[in-house]
Amino acid sequence: MTSMPEAAPAGSTGKAPESSVGIEGQVIDVLRTCYDPEIPVNIYEMGLIYGVTVEPSGHVEIRMTLTSPHCPVAASLPVEVEEKVRALPGVVDAKVKITWDPPWEPSRMSEAARLQLGML
Repeated sequence: MTSMPEAAPAGSTGKAPESSVGIEGQVIDVLRTCYDPEIPVNIYEMGLIYGVTVEPSGHVEIRMTLTSPHCPVAASLPVEVEEKVRALPGVVDAKVKITWDPPWEPSRMSEAARLQLGML
């Protein structure tokens, strides 16, 4: 078991993935394609992803937060993440768990995200 997000594709055979480390990298790549429409930085670089767990069975769990409990994409963004991760080869299922502890703060952003937002 590795720590970071998880998911499963619609056409999955249900077989266990050959490498959960490989799947974790693919999950992170997918997370880098997900954006809050109000912020031009992906959710991974924003520091919204608190953990990704890939089980040998192909089940993926992503622990994430949002910039605010009142975020306009609070209902749609987790669904988008689950759908994109679930589509990865070797992923049997994907679940996003939203957490508010610890609360997100700008210090969680990567240096690249801060640079892109003019915060450096």
